[in-house]
Amino acid sequence: MRRQGQRAIAVVTTLGFLLLMIRPVLAADPEIDRLLRSPVGKDWITNGGNLTNQRYSTLKQIDTTNVTQLKGAWMTRLKGSGFGGKYSFEASPLVKDGIMYVVTGNDDVFALNAKTGAILWEYWSGIDQKISTVCCGWVNRGLAMGEGLLYSGQLDANMVALDMKTGKVVWKTPLEKWENGYTITSAPLYYDGIVYSGIAGGEFGVRGRLTALDAKSGAILWRSYTLPGPGEFGSDTWPPGTDHSMRGGATIWNTPALDPDLGLVYFVTGNCGPDYDGSMREGDNLFCASMMALKAKTGEYVWHFQQVHHDIWDYDAASPVVLFDTVINGQPRKGIAEAGRTGWVYILDRTNGKPLIGIDEKPVPQDPRQKTAKTQPIPRGDATVPQCAELVSGYEKAGCIFETFWETPVLMQPSGIGGTNWSPMPYSPDTGYFYVPGTVRTSAFTRFGDKYVLGLRYTGGSQAAPIGSPMSGTFTAIDGTTNKIAWQHKTPYRIGGGGGSTVTAGGLVFRGEPDGNFLAIDAKTGKELWRFQTGFGADAPPVIYEVDGEQFVAIATGGNQLQGSAYGDAVWAFSLKGLLSPLWPPPPPQTVAGPTGPIIANVDTVRMGAGNTEYSFGPGRIRVKAGSTVTFTNVGDLPHSATSMERGKWDTGILVKGASKAITFTQPGNYFYICLPHPWQYGQVIVE
Repeated sequence: MRRQGQRAIAVVTTLGFLLLMIRPVLAADPEIDRLLRSPVGKDWITNGGNLTNQRYSTLKQIDTTNVTQLKGAWMTRLKGSGFGGKYSFEASPLVKDGIMYVVTGNDDVFALNAKTGAILWEYWSGIDQKISTVCCGWVNRGLAMGEGLLYSGQLDANMVALDMKTGKVVWKTPLEKWENGYTITSAPLYYDGIVYSGIAGGEFGVRGRLTALDAKSGAILWRSYTLPGPGEFGSDTWPPGTDHSMRGGATIWNTPALDPDLGLVYFVTGNCGPDYDGSMREGDNLFCASMMALKAKTGEYVWHFQQVHHDIWDYDAASPVVLFDTVINGQPRKGIAEAGRTGWVYILDRTNGKPLIGIDEKPVPQDPRQKTAKTQPIPRGDATVPQCAELVSGYEKAGCIFETFWETPVLMQPSGIGGTNWSPMPYSPDTGYFYVPGTVRTSAFTRFGDKYVLGLRYTGGSQAAPIGSPMSGTFTAIDGTTNKIAWQHKTPYRIGGGGGSTVTAGGLVFRGEPDGNFLAIDAKTGKELWRFQTGFGADAPPVIYEVDGEQFVAIATGGNQLQGSAYGDAVWAFSLKGLLSPLWPPPPPQTVAGPTGPIIANVDTVRMGAGNTEYSFGPGRIRVKAGSTVTFTNVGDLPHSATSMERGKWDTGILVKGASKAITFTQPGNYFYICLPHPWQYGQVIVE
């Protein structure tokens, strides 16, 4: 049942209530709280710039008239931290009083002189490199600050607080156990003495939640679960008498926003679990793929809006929500918006969760086996990516968004790796536009049975781009009053899983690309004004700050595993006084799906997770004689498989680190395969 906006009991643990009753008033950080509530100026103190997540800077020393003079002010390498193909460098640095703080994909934190790039201190996380429950690359998307501390969520599911002056650990609180499928990838949010953190693990049969911690001590104040327990509001959207909702996903891998005037904290939730198999979880499955509002002090439910009912397509809501004020039909309104994997921007009233611009429930294709929802919410306005796939050779069916599938692969757009993934969507109050990165990619969706086992992947199916199919992107300005395209760039590379941007009062949008280029764009017209080659995959969202009256633009450049961009460990800062020139371009990411590299003859061993890359086969392409036996050995840290693209033909099964499986190829042919847990990982065996 859909009961948007209904009042409900708080989804808060008993422990949380007890702590709130016995604790004195929380000691907050008045200066940080003031900056968080204010327009972004010389400092960048939280992941989204301030509490709104608008990523809008009021600095305008650099503008459309002089941005062509921009050069590198400094570039600092972070001592090899997070350097390797299994890592992604996706964090927005924080800047306060001339010091920059940045975290890498290995959860290591560095403090830099924001004017010169000199390293002031470093914290090495020492996290276990054998963590096996990381979904899609080792990543940390950023930090929070308050009360003299930096807050960082780690892949081992610990929240860590560091002294801002020294980098020493002040407290460490486990939010869960990584062995049970939980990790933390999102940047936390600090406000008014509380640190808010989501948790990841939607592919491992976990129960999503938002956790609030005391900023000074790390004590857990409350947990608000995004999957209802028995008898709680939303439990009737899961099959009665089952515990499916207790492992149904709905994780939070984005930084919340917060409205102090309304006293509400906002976030979005991820896919249902198992991802591709809806057969055992009849109902809309709240609160998967939803926008949610809770009371910021207690975690009590206030409202929700579900973007995708009964999600079977891995259509996470993953990009951070954005708060903005606008005028609709002549009336001032308090808005909230989020860019979905579906390719639409969802624009609501943040006071009650009702659409500001129409969103209509429309009938969609049905498959009783998947227990599909009869309708889906379709926003009025424009999608930022194509929403229909074309039929290609070797497949029986292609469809549009919300098409159904079972055990025969069906091609669809957007794919679950399409639309807008984790990348943030800025908003400019000057133009009234949202700036939305997108991925254009077809996937072949298929369902198969999965048994839930604690700590193991639990997806119920898979999706993979057909061999030879194109992969590209879009970067789109969406008018916040109409939800229609103001302008759009077609990009040669996927940017929906990277390519986050930031907008300024100088009329500029800054964004990176996976080929290493860093761009400045006219925020109103979309005209490209400046381009600089950083030498590494430039996929992280940039930040704007000022030191000693000089404006800087900074971006972490270290690649993005999901997009296949060149890895590294560099942070770049740019200014009008900069003297550094561009670097040579790195190898570009793939624009066509499939295995890459030379074809190696007479090889009888393929290594999974080879070459410090984790998400690769080595060699990726081999040629053998008919009757040859090929041994697949997992040398990586994560579980991998070699699974035929022709489902059911041959499969090594899931192999843990050190395990092997031999496959004999008796018939000549061209055998393409993927890693089932990581279906963007391709291999090829040519049998002669």
